[in-house]
Amino acid sequence: MRTRILVLLALACVAAAAWDTRPYLELPSVQAQAPPRLNVVFIMADDLGWGEVGAYGQQKIPTPNIDRLAAQGMRFTRHYSGAPVCAPARAVLMTGKHMGHAEIRGNIQAKTRLPQFTEGQYPLSDGAVTIAQVFRNAGYASGAMGKWGLGPVGSTGDPNRKGFDLFFGYNDQSVAHSYYPPHVWRNAEKIAINARPVPGHATQPDGPVSMDPWIGETYAPSLMITEAERFIAAQSGRPFFLYLPFIQPHVAMHPPKALVERFPAEWDTVPYRGANNYLPHPRPRAGYAAMIAELDDHVGRVLAAIEKAGVADRTLVVFTSDNGTTHPGAKDPAFHIGGVDAAFFNSTRGLRGYKGSVYEGGIRVPMIARLPGRIPAGSVSEVASYFPDWFPTLAAAAGLQAPSGLDGESLWPVMTAGASSVPTRRPMVWVFPEYGGQVAVRLGDMKVVRQRLQAAEPGPWEVYDLAADPNETRDLAASRADLVRQAQDVLRRESLPNEIFPVPIPGVTTR
Repeated sequence: MRTRILVLLALACVAAAAWDTRPYLELPSVQAQAPPRLNVVFIMADDLGWGEVGAYGQQKIPTPNIDRLAAQGMRFTRHYSGAPVCAPARAVLMTGKHMGHAEIRGNIQAKTRLPQFTEGQYPLSDGAVTIAQVFRNAGYASGAMGKWGLGPVGSTGDPNRKGFDLFFGYNDQSVAHSYYPPHVWRNAEKIAINARPVPGHATQPDGPVSMDPWIGETYAPSLMITEAERFIAAQSGRPFFLYLPFIQPHVAMHPPKALVERFPAEWDTVPYRGANNYLPHPRPRAGYAAMIAELDDHVGRVLAAIEKAGVADRTLVVFTSDNGTTHPGAKDPAFHIGGVDAAFFNSTRGLRGYKGSVYEGGIRVPMIARLPGRIPAGSVSEVASYFPDWFPTLAAAAGLQAPSGLDGESLWPVMTAGASSVPTRRPMVWVFPEYGGQVAVRLGDMKVVRQRLQAAEPGPWEVYDLAADPNETRDLAASRADLVRQAQDVLRRESLPNEIFPVPIPGVTTR
């Protein structure tokens, strides 16, 4: 038995290394451009809260690389994700369609509707056009390393069918709950990396809690950041679009011990035993800080790779998060889901709500953009913006033609010409069927919200003045019925039927 285990471990190590020994991505050669075309590197964290990096007020977790990015570029203070959870946020980002129009509005597994697939989320359709497709059609090399979540390999949402020459990482968000998974994907190839994968979920009601049972042989994030560095080096002679949806700091919490030991032992007096899902951890505060610190380390490695390739002056780098930090759990009030202590880190800096909520703490996210010589260093923008804006913004930055029918507005004049507003800004829309069913509409500085839409008795309409009350503590609905009616009109106009992700909106639709 021992011999068999050793053989399996050896095979896993060989498989994990195999991706790194073959010839790298081969693409048709292109003629030299004069002048060189702009590259784009888009880095997206997973469940990183509004206040969890230094540039946005974090006091306990050092994030020097992200802070340096902010010092060298523009920091946005009113930027929003397209959705409060993973898959729909990615769908909005990739397609430029807000949640009222997006095909993917929730996190359901593909197999619930498409039983031929055993892994992955419900896919984008064949007709959905992504920003990666526009870049690839324009002659760009396109790569993605991290977590996809928009369709299984072989489906209409396969990343290779949605514009990426190279995808490396997790196709399925559920598999990404483990940082030591059984496999990752390199395009259509499933690569085994752990003969004994570590599960993403477990509980330990009694006894000493240790990190040791949750540390595996091959740490998937290390493979993905290495692949990103290789892509930048290999494609530096041609224009490239690189999408990096990193998995940190999404739980489960099992970073390498050396990262945990960066942080004070006195932070943690109580272990997390897994009661609120995901894995137990003996030092949950240090463990969570380690995940954010590792995210920052990876940002630093990306920036160093760009510098080494000699393309920093023509590479737009964007950093953001897919939604806010993890929400509270029901079984252990000391921790949020997965053992996160959002209060200890002041993760939302007072904003209301967390991941899964259309309140500010669930959807307002850090966003930084750097392009030396074009975006002023150390600048700050208070312009309201959100994920649908990225498709037209990146197309404008690269001089590409975006398709018609997008819901966002280009932020390129804000970034490069100091524009203090987006004159054509339409209402910002979120239609979210999960976590009870929710909608939100931002009208200038005013925001209209309704919760519990899937309940027998939905919640009331709520109205907040974000300029005067960014923490959404004073509901003005009783005196601003005009804004409720305006939001209803917007939702009637901007919320298309979606049979896969239905949500009834009282006063707007009965579907």
